[in-house]
Formats: sequence, structure tokens, C-alpha cells
Amino acid sequence: MKALIIIDMLKDFIEEDGILTTGPAGKEIIPFIKEKVIEFRQNDSPVIYICDSHEKDDKEFDMFPPHCITNTDGSQIIEDLEVEDGDKVIRKRRYSAFFGTDLDLYLREKGVDEICLVGVCTNICVLYTAADARNLGYKVNIYEKGVASFDQEAHGFALKEMERTLGCKIIRAE
Repeated sequence: MKALIIIDMLKDFIEEDGILTTGPAGKEIIPFIKEKVIEFRQNDSPVIYICDSHEKDDKEFDMFPPHCITNTDGSQIIEDLEVEDGDKVIRKRRYSAFFGTDLDLYLREKGVDEICLVGVCTNICVLYTAADARNLGYKVNIYEKGVASFDQEAHGFALKEMERTLGCKIIRAE
């Protein structure tokens, strides 16, 4: 069974005034992600929202400005994407959606062996989630039209790394 994993489509990453905005690149992937959400729901496949959620004094802020602080507006899923009752929301404190969360347990309980990734940032949270998923034995697909970054060069590198080193399938047209 497949699951759609939507990574960090949060106000601090997507909105123009977001602390770590991905700018136009992040906005451009929203319609594609909405289409995939509809498709996965119609197929009764899990839709999972992964949400960066940091403490105010998180060590990650030694590298990046404070962002997605728990219970702030910036840590909320963008309004363009509507979470429904059957969807799962998982909060994370690190780059990988698997690190310190119950994502692996949830996927195994649902019988999921293949995941499809969309969201931001391609070269950070998408990449490290893909790496952990592959290390855990999942088949991983990344929709190229569904991922973005604030750094186009790093975005391209991450897609190559996920495909060539991790063995993920990059779905280029759909």
C-alpha cells in the first residue's frame, strides 16, 4: 500500500512573510499537492502531514532563524491544504519525519510499504526523510512537481542524490 507524505507545507516555509520562506517555488507546488491529496484520498490511501514543530530554544536555531515554533501561526499547515478527519498529522523536531516520531509505526500498522513524498525543502527535510525511509526498507517516490526549496542548486542536487544514491524513484511527469 502507498501513502502520501506531505512535508512541512507550513506558513513559515510557504507564506511570503514566512521566516524561512521558499518563495515562489513553494507556492508553485501547492496545486500539484492538492491534486495528489485528492487522488490518495479517493484510493483510500493514507495522507500524512509532517509538520516542523520546534521548542523556543531548539538547537536547530544555531543554524537557522527561529521558525515553526510550536503553537505559533508559522507552525500551522497552510490554508490552501485542508486536513480532513482521516488524515494523520505528525509533528517533528528534526529534519527527518522518522526521527523521534511514530511515523514508522503508523505506516507499518497501515500496511504501507511505499511512500510518495511532496513538500519542502527538497534538500533538507525531504532528503533526510527519504534517506531514513530507504534505511527502514520503504520504497520511496518523490514527485518532482511536488517538491521545492529556497535554493534551486541544492534542490537539483537533492533530487539526484535521492535517485542515484538512495534509490528513490523521481516521478518527473504526472
